Amino acid sequence: MKTKAQKTKAVESGINDLKNSKTVIITDFTGLSSNEMNSLRRALRAISTPFRVVKKRLLKIIFEKSGAQFDPKQYSGQMGVAFSPKDIIEVSGTVYRFAKEHEKRGIFKILGGLDVTDKRFIDGKEVIAIGKLPSREVLIGQLVGMIAVPIKSLLFILKEKSKQTQ
Repeated sequence: MKTKAQKTKAVESGINDLKNSKTVIITDFTGLSSNEMNSLRRALRAISTPFRVVKKRLLKIIFEKSGAQFDPKQYSGQMGVAFSPKDIIEVSGTVYRFAKEHEKRGIFKILGGLDVTDKRFIDGKEVIAIGKLPSREVLIGQLVGMIAVPIKSLLFILKEKSKQTQ
């Protein structure tokens, strides 16, 4: 059982984490072993994102004091929160890949996220959809490929036409 001072310190730490974040991803980690939890923390630490276990009541206070409308008590299970200074695309990808590895056992769920800048709650399904997207570099490569194909086709046609007229 935590003392009132420990709870106050946890709330202050959470508010500080939230102030330094662009994105917050909220998960239910019920059933994860300590090794799996450490694996998740390592993956998130690689992108400068701490993962904290926070009691629902304290998490509600953290969000209320920061002006975000979110009630964690609507969910069952244990709450884990990834506070990230990065964009939601990068964070959700890492969390989604971890969730995908553990989906067969059903022990790790993405409950939702929070766009801290806009103070907007993002549904878990939307976070998962964003997490499924390929990286920025892959998307740029696909775009360049889509633009290049019609140009190559046009050049091929022009080359073949010039051979016919000779």
